[in-house]
Amino acid sequence: MYLAYLNEGFMLLSALAVALGWRAIRQGRRDVHRRYMLSGSVLAILFFVTYVLKSFLIGDTSFGGPKSWALPYLVFLQVHTILATVAAILGIMTLRLALTARFGRHRRIAPWTATSWFIAAGMGLGVFLMLYIVFPPGATTNMLRAITGH
Repeated sequence: MYLAYLNEGFMLLSALAVALGWRAIRQGRRDVHRRYMLSGSVLAILFFVTYVLKSFLIGDTSFGGPKSWALPYLVFLQVHTILATVAAILGIMTLRLALTARFGRHRRIAPWTATSWFIAAGMGLGVFLMLYIVFPPGATTNMLRAITGH
């Protein structure tokens, strides 16, 4: 279960780094912005890699809360998963644009990228809280069963 805490830490630190990077660029501090955004990207990658490893090697924790909360939880989880995927794709695009010095396009999509990552990270915190803090953890199961609730 410690891996779940590590995953959550990576996700929240990534969102914090992106927030600090966004603030830095609004203040005109490009070098600081770049360092924060690269740090946020590395932390997001660490989140993804450790999450995938945990899912394949150990499995995912199923929802252990009351049955009446199961469907709302699963809907919330699906929305989070879709938004996190969109945020990751936007993140790759945004990072690539910055690294190839196409800053006009980078500036246009970066706010959407950051906002979607903030929402996905917040929803990820909600998933974490429901799985490990608010309710007792459910059984550890493979990824497909955890996502579908079966």
